[in-house]
This record gives sequence, C-alpha cells and structure tokens, in this order.
Amino acid sequence: MTLSRREFLQVLAAAAAAGLPLASRPQDETFYDLPPFGNVSLLHFTDCHAQLLPMSFREPNVNLGVGTGANSPPHLVGEALLRHYGFKPDSREAHAFSHLDFAQAARKYGKMGGFAHLATLVKKLRAERGASLLLDGGDTWQGSATSLWTRGQDMIDAQKLLGVEIMTGHWDFTYGAARLKEVLAKDFAGSIEFLAQNVETTDFGDPVFKPATLRSLAGVPVAVIGQAFPYTPIAHPRRFVPDWKFGIEERRLQRITDEVRAGNGGGAQVVVLLSHNGMDVDLKLASRVTGIDVILGGHTHDGVPAPVVVSNAKGRTLVTNAGSHGKFLAVLDLDVKGGRIADYRYRLLPVFANLLPADREMARLIEAKRAPYAEKLAEKLAVTEALLYRRGNFGSTMDQLILDALMEMKGAEIAFSPGFRWGTTLLPGEAITYEQVMSQTAITYPQVVVTEMAGETIRANLEDICDNLFNPDPYYQQGGDMVRIGGMSYSCAPGARRGARIGDMRIGERPVEPRKTYKVASWAPVAEDFRDAGEPVWDLFARYLREKKVVRPRRLNAPRLIGVKGNRGIA
Repeated sequence: MTLSRREFLQVLAAAAAAGLPLASRPQDETFYDLPPFGNVSLLHFTDCHAQLLPMSFREPNVNLGVGTGANSPPHLVGEALLRHYGFKPDSREAHAFSHLDFAQAARKYGKMGGFAHLATLVKKLRAERGASLLLDGGDTWQGSATSLWTRGQDMIDAQKLLGVEIMTGHWDFTYGAARLKEVLAKDFAGSIEFLAQNVETTDFGDPVFKPATLRSLAGVPVAVIGQAFPYTPIAHPRRFVPDWKFGIEERRLQRITDEVRAGNGGGAQVVVLLSHNGMDVDLKLASRVTGIDVILGGHTHDGVPAPVVVSNAKGRTLVTNAGSHGKFLAVLDLDVKGGRIADYRYRLLPVFANLLPADREMARLIEAKRAPYAEKLAEKLAVTEALLYRRGNFGSTMDQLILDALMEMKGAEIAFSPGFRWGTTLLPGEAITYEQVMSQTAITYPQVVVTEMAGETIRANLEDICDNLFNPDPYYQQGGDMVRIGGMSYSCAPGARRGARIGDMRIGERPVEPRKTYKVASWAPVAEDFRDAGEPVWDLFARYLREKKVVRPRRLNAPRLIGVKGNRGIA
C-alpha cells in the first residue's frame, strides 16, 4: 500500500478528528511535502536500534573531530551545526539535529520515530515517486527488550512489513552466525537481501554474504554494494562469529565496483555503497575508491542534513549519514541521464510522530509483538528529576547513573560503562520503567564484572580506547565513544599522539598510582574469560532504581579536555 499526498492529508484529517495529538501549525501541514525529482529515489534509514515506538533521543553536545575531520561534518554540534546548515533556533529542525534546549523542545515538538509513523512516511514518499529502493543500514535487531527476548524477530517482521529491500549489519551479528543464517534462509528469502562484501570465512577466504545486487529502477540499472561494520569481531565477543573475518577491504570494494560498472554489456549507471563503516571511514573511503556515486552511511549515529561531496581520482562521491533510533528517513532523488547522475536532491527528514499518523497495519504488528511482555515492560522503577540521555564522546547522564549503580551495588572504587551510542532519552519528571532500563542495556553479553586493576593497566586501557576514537587515520577508528568512567577523574588531549592522550588520573584528590590495584566494576565484557561472569547489568540497574525511587540530577564525571578550544564539535 502507498499513500498519495491527497490520501496522506485525508489520513491526517481523520486522525485529528479522532482526537489524536497531531500538530496543527500551517507549516506542519507541508513539513513532508517533498516534490519528486529525477527518475531514481533511494530511501535510507540506519541504526534504529530496535525502537519500534516513538521516543526521545538527544543528539550530542560533544562530537569532536581530529585531523582533517575537525570542524567539519559530521563533527559539528549545537549552534555551530545550526549555522552551518541554516537552521533557525527553536525550530523543528533545531530540535531534531541538535541537543539545544532539549527537554523544553521535546515537550514542544513531541516524540520522534516509531515504525508505525515511519511506515506512513515511507508509503507517502514511495507513492509520489516512480522508482525507489528502501535500504536499511543495520543495527536494527538490537537495542530493546523485545528484540533481545525474540532474538530480533520483532524487528525482522517489522522490516518486512515496512518494505525494506536491502540491508547490511553490525550489532545484528551479536545474535550469532547461526541466527543470522537462519533469518536469511527463512525470513528474508525472497524479500530482503543482506549484503556485505567485506565478510569472508577465516579458513579459505570465501565470501559469507552476497556482496552486491543489481536492480533496475525505471529502466536505470542501480548497483548496491553492502559494507558491514569492519571491526565486528573486535568490538564484540569473537564467539558470535568465530569463523568469519571482517575488514574494510578497500581493494575488494574497488574490484566489485569496477565489475558492477562493467557488467555484461549492461553495467550499473548508479553505484551505491550501503555502509556501516562510520562517517569518517566513509569519507576516507570515498576519496580512495573510484566509481561509487553514493555512500549511504551508518554506525556513528550522525544526523547529517546534507551530503558531503568527496572528490577522488575519477569523479566524486556523495557521502551521507542518516542518524539513528528511527528519528530520520533519508531521501535521495537522482536524475540519471546518459548513463550518469546529472543532478540530485537530498533531504534527511526528521520523523515527528505528531506530524505522521500511525500506519494501522504496522501499529497492529507492533502491539502484537509487545503484548506478551507488556506487563513486565511497564514496571515503574523510579522517577527521574534529571534529563537522562546517552550520547557524546565522553559521558552522558544515563551512563553516569549506570556507573553510580555499579559502584554502589558492587562496592567498587571505579566503574566503567561502554561508550555505546544507543539508548533512548528520558525527560525530567518521566518514569524510568523496566523497558527504559532494557533500552540502555539489552545486549547478548550483559554480565557485570568486578576485577582488581593496576593503575598502569587502567591508563593503558584508556589510551587504547581513546586511540580507537581519535586516531587521525579514520581506518584505525573502531567506532564507539570513550568508555564512561565513574569514581575517577582524568584529563584527555584528543589531538595528542598515541599513548600520550590520558593524564592526571585521580580518585578524589589522590593520584592513581601505577602499581596500586583498584576495585573496578564494569559490564559488557568482550574477553572470553568473562563469558559466564556476574549477573546481567539490567538486574543490577533495576534493583538500584527500585531502591532509589527518585533519580536526582547528578554531576557528570567528564574528563578535563586539553587542546580543544575553538573546536566546533564541542558546545
């Protein structure tokens, strides 16, 4: 089913008549008016992290770029981002793309995302366009209680109903190789293609997945190449994909690009890379691999309103990144003439739930998938007086809350929480339910670990993680943000050389001693030694919140940053 503009407005009117809280300002009625352009359209979302319902998600106030990435997209935040893209303060776009006045703006503009609302928008846009593809950049099956408990099945069924045609992956691999193969053989067969040119077997180097596909859109041959997250076996326990090797595989990508261009007398006129590299990696890749017209990117959760045009030896590539959590739908309209892209139009559309009535069929599916767990998900654990969010290079209030829980419940001097980017936002006054706890912790390796660590080991670990984030060569950036730390302060110089970024480590006023050991609590262990370690973090966190009942604002334990003055990636 698709919706024309006339039908879309009729649905809006019916929803308003039924008393649904849809916005009614004149400009809201035209917010999703996007005139068709050209002859080929690509619709793209990524990193939804299993969020089937509308939610709040605060964008970062710290997203530092280093080297050539400093002070340019995607490393712009707050007012710098608004100025760069010409967004007015206190506008819908300002709320969608920035952290500014988040709680107040969230109450004004409402929740975002939700697959039922996304479905309405997808149907509208596809009805207005003659030939289109809907592409999913991955991180789709992980990030909620229901996705964890159904091993991604709720999201798989929602993808199929939404009309996803092509997908690649990252966190989706953490259900294990056998589960992924099962989904591709059964659920995706005949409907969704899973592409990844950069995954091969560890024994003979055979391709694990189909690397590319060729589709005809309005008579235009369009090739899509898949690029899964290159560092999957490093970022997560190796046991999930023990027989598969991942990498960027630049040379192989060039070969495949050349092959799909050449074809057998009728090669692709448009080549798209559906990527989960992260935007900095994609920008470098675009400068080195020729023949790719468009990179539809994900992983780093960057909501970038306009493509970055990257020149290379034989032309140019449009590099995009479509945000996260179902907040955005990217629309790239291409005018293909004479075997090449003559012109394009791009919009990264924020998905405002109060501007888009819920698609009935998708809403019924979501309700059915959630029904067996509804009572458990709704348990009210505490009420927050603070804005609780997870996003930013160094820390967030939600992670601070988890750190405090780890230290208090485990009697630890120091706590570490992974630098995950996923997890929804809670406004002051909202209840923290069991569902909210799971939206911060729902992974397949959730164990809480308590260890004794020497000061020099702590520093070495922090240096290693910091280099993963701030190495000036994007190919050495393995994704994620800096580990969050409770109980210990430190300084960080992002632009310093490897091994010299971390300093002034203290517990209170006392310096951390290199050879002294400290009791450290953490969760999500990657090492196989901790496979059967402590309790799941959600049990500890829920127990902590039940005892507290009220979460009051607390001081964020962020590092003292050195050498970042004037950087437009920090507000």
